[in-house]
Amino acid sequence: MDFHLTEEQELIRKTAREFAEKHLAPGVITRDEKAEFPAQQVKMMGELGFMGMMVPEKWNGAGLDAVSYVIAIEEISRVDASAGVIMSVNNSLVCQIFVEWANEQQCKKYLTRLATGELLGAFSLSEPQSGSDASNMRTIAVKDGDSYVLNGTKNWVTNGINSDLVLVFAITQKGIGYKGISAFIVEKGTPGFSTGKKEDKLGIRGSDTCELYFEDCRVPAGNLIGEEGLGFRIALHTLDGGRIGIASQALGIAKAALDHSIEYAKERKQFGKPIAQFGAIQSKIARMATRIEAARLLIWQAAKLKDEHKSYVKEASMAKLFASQTAVDAARDCVQIHGGYGYMQEYGVERLMRDAKITQIYEGTSEIQEMVIAREVLKGSA
Repeated sequence: MDFHLTEEQELIRKTAREFAEKHLAPGVITRDEKAEFPAQQVKMMGELGFMGMMVPEKWNGAGLDAVSYVIAIEEISRVDASAGVIMSVNNSLVCQIFVEWANEQQCKKYLTRLATGELLGAFSLSEPQSGSDASNMRTIAVKDGDSYVLNGTKNWVTNGINSDLVLVFAITQKGIGYKGISAFIVEKGTPGFSTGKKEDKLGIRGSDTCELYFEDCRVPAGNLIGEEGLGFRIALHTLDGGRIGIASQALGIAKAALDHSIEYAKERKQFGKPIAQFGAIQSKIARMATRIEAARLLIWQAAKLKDEHKSYVKEASMAKLFASQTAVDAARDCVQIHGGYGYMQEYGVERLMRDAKITQIYEGTSEIQEMVIAREVLKGSA
């Protein structure tokens, strides 16, 4: 498999890196401290085509491949993982559902504006009683004439407060399990639809997370995506692609940890010489660098398979499982290399450790990834 980047992909890397360093780096620690959403920067990302990277040009997207997408996510997340997840949700979970499942009218009305960043989307599957067991939902949608009436509660919704529309999964037929789940487009401002308070999180504090409430929320029947009963299939298929994005976010965090570690280790002197000359420090840096390269290859492999329209379920889970663990380990070692300074907020590396942890949890925990990988491996050996 050829992993040499094209000139276009190299340009995307350069553009994403320059944007992140110029527009995301300033104020990133303050945004984290105050849990401020980077609204202006997100709009700029849309103008650069980063909010609809894999959307066809006919729908105002950049029309790029998945490899280009993961390259950009890595560069953005290397500087600001909060911006990375905002970008990932809009691309992998929201735009991708429109591209693969929505009808032309829905794409014309919503996707053309999501792809440019004019609108921001959110994806709402989890509920208070159903995390990893996503099929165990209680939100219902009852057909009433030319509308569906939604009632229920959703939680852990990234972009929930700042989004303009949410893709909501609800039960349209009781008693048949996941086969009774359907997907809907729900616009902000729809009567009966409200958001809860912003969650006060450990990390990725620049992105907002909240609960959503539906109380006799009437949604046009035309906002049903696909057909009734396809919702769970849509969600699982979409999450396979989403895991590539989160793996790339984790990779960006890990790369930031390595960059900070190298810079500090060369500057910091103890016992008359830079700590980069100590074997214990070199061991940590070598381990980080090796695992980052391995994670990147796993991610690119999954993205390339996606581009080739081949199965990438196992590869996406492997990428997320490995990259998220790499991010957690690299961020922890980065703080250790910095010593007492690493524990201080102003140095920006303790944020990496806080941001890294969520990559092992959302869009499928590490334990779920192991289950998926084992299932696919066992299936393949049958």
